[in-house]
Amino acid sequence: MTSGESHGPELMAIVEGIPAGLHLQARDIDKDLARRQLGYGRGGRMRIETDRANITSGVRHGVTLGSPIGLRIVNSDWKTWRRTMGAAPVTGPEEPPVTVPRPGHADLAGLLKYGLDDIRSVLERASARETAARVAVGAIARRLLGEFGVQVFSHVVQIGNVKAGRRRTLTVHDFKKVDSSPLRTLDAAREKTMKALIGKAGREGDSLGGVFEVMAFGAAPGLGSCASGPERLGGRLAGAIMSIPAIKGVEVGGGFATAGKRGSQVHDEIFFNNEGGFFRHTNRAGGLEGGMTTGEPVVVRAAMKPIPTLTKPLKSVDISSGAAAPALKERSDVCAVPAAAVVGEAMVAIVLADAMLAKFGGDNIEDVRRSYESYQRRLKESWPRQSS
Repeated sequence: MTSGESHGPELMAIVEGIPAGLHLQARDIDKDLARRQLGYGRGGRMRIETDRANITSGVRHGVTLGSPIGLRIVNSDWKTWRRTMGAAPVTGPEEPPVTVPRPGHADLAGLLKYGLDDIRSVLERASARETAARVAVGAIARRLLGEFGVQVFSHVVQIGNVKAGRRRTLTVHDFKKVDSSPLRTLDAAREKTMKALIGKAGREGDSLGGVFEVMAFGAAPGLGSCASGPERLGGRLAGAIMSIPAIKGVEVGGGFATAGKRGSQVHDEIFFNNEGGFFRHTNRAGGLEGGMTTGEPVVVRAAMKPIPTLTKPLKSVDISSGAAAPALKERSDVCAVPAAAVVGEAMVAIVLADAMLAKFGGDNIEDVRRSYESYQRRLKESWPRQSS
């Protein structure tokens, strides 16, 4: 559960279900918050905020207690927005309302839904600023997953119409320096073209979207379930990614491209040996079959639309008069796909951590570990044995 407005005093989050005994410090969270603020094409807000997590409950002396974990992220920009966004009634002249919605934003739909007359009351919560709290929660999930060898990474595979090349299967090693790229892309050759495209859009008062990919390595087979729709991991991952602002499409593994191929070109053949057990030479399924992890890397891609706030605004209507008017202009990014990829990591980590605890959960991290190790032993004991 997260709370807080974009220009309010702070963002907050409460995380339930983390077992006791997990080592956790604010610095584990802060490094992911810093990564979310990176990326070529970000706006002025990222020069104002330096996000830091304040752990207010659920952790003592660097170790989780098993109780809900409380998090706070202070908004540095709050000092200039106290009158506009304060909780107390305003004395003196009233704040002028925002009355022109932006096409592509939550402005108009939210205004109609809640029966409000000031778009400010909608856009502040609908803002992608809220994702900082999600990244903080995702960092805790990442810390839990790390205890069981699960690592989650992301990279940008497309900006506008420029696609990164991909020549081979990616491994954990490929992501070691991804954050040193201004666009968090693994294709250094095309990064210059991507940056030029963003620069051109910015100069023309426009914005750009793109595609990012999240990969999770090391997840045990059998997370999720084929028993019911809500438990299928593909649906949970897709829903989590689609909940990120501006995401308009999600695919797992081969995704939409598999619809145009034959089954012999899509499905991952199964192999076995005594040393490693079952394995695949390909991973077109993206690490999921029947709503469950296969043991191969989980691969999820997301399409992010261009940000709706433009310095050269689109046509809109003033809700107070019905007259045509240019859409609202707010301080904004030109392109935030690299940052959205970090948010995508957080959402994948949250879903996988939840699935891990559903299968192996206990009140203490050692309970979880023993259950996990018992499951791994059962898998190996059930393997067929090839004759020599």
